[in-house]
Amino acid sequence: MVTTASADFLALEGLSADELRSWIDEAEAMLPFATGARPIASPAPLAGKLVANIFFEDSTRTRCSFEIAAKRLGGDVTNLGASGSSASKGETLLDTARNIEAMGVDAIVVRCAISGGALMLANALDVPVINAGDGRHEHPTQGILDLLTLRRHFEEMHRSGSFAGRTVAIVGDVMNSRVARSATHGLVTLGARVLLVGPPTLVTKDFESLAGAGAGSIEVAHALDPHLGHLDAIMMLRIQLERAAGGAIAADYRSQYGLTEARAARLPERCAILHPGPVNRGVEIDDRVMDDRRLSRILTQVTAGVATRMAVLRRLLAGR
Repeated sequence: MVTTASADFLALEGLSADELRSWIDEAEAMLPFATGARPIASPAPLAGKLVANIFFEDSTRTRCSFEIAAKRLGGDVTNLGASGSSASKGETLLDTARNIEAMGVDAIVVRCAISGGALMLANALDVPVINAGDGRHEHPTQGILDLLTLRRHFEEMHRSGSFAGRTVAIVGDVMNSRVARSATHGLVTLGARVLLVGPPTLVTKDFESLAGAGAGSIEVAHALDPHLGHLDAIMMLRIQLERAAGGAIAADYRSQYGLTEARAARLPERCAILHPGPVNRGVEIDDRVMDDRRLSRILTQVTAGVATRMAVLRRLLAGR
């Protein structure tokens, strides 16, 4: 959700279809600038602005893309992780954020292990807070970049970017995935049929309730093979050993749920393959499938991530 006065960006749950399309449109408009191929017109939207990245969980794509996004828009960035910060001495996330705010930053981007942690900061701080992933809750900018990637794929392959009637499978550790939650909220709101696939311990029937009043639907399945021939897109998720009990991947996981070359060959010709990263090659997806330029949209997602974070930072900070 975007909280009061559109000051924060915390979740996709609760956003209307029109609001989602607006975010996707703004992210798409940033694509030409995301790689630096085209410079932002002067004066830069974030000139004189300072964004603080507070990442208390490890990250490559999200942290780097927020940093690049701010700099593409003419802003500056300071990065803080749990290691090397006073969090290692027992300081709370909220106290850390309050201290960073007191140093005069213009926005805080936060990633933390606490579900609802971003909302907690948004309720306590005066500067905009952007959720870069909070526990098992949501990862809203990832949700927008995934929707942007899919809409452009559908336009390319079907001459229509509509999500209505499209079937998108999200496969793997849905239980621990904030990416899956944000993607599911967005896809259902825009009218897609979402198929959540994985072992019963990682995908429960409770997830079907996420559909709410959305125009689309959610179905939980524990077998992948019967659905391969009917998909418009498939998103593979890694097993999050840092959150899962037991700390090990089942020996038969790849044979049951991995996107092997044999399974990829059964996908429809126009089916997009997505993965939020980091990828465990040879577990949830095979090397050749991941690198297949005909189907894989994984690196396209990464570029869309910079564009999406540029759009969010620009809307929340430009003119503030």
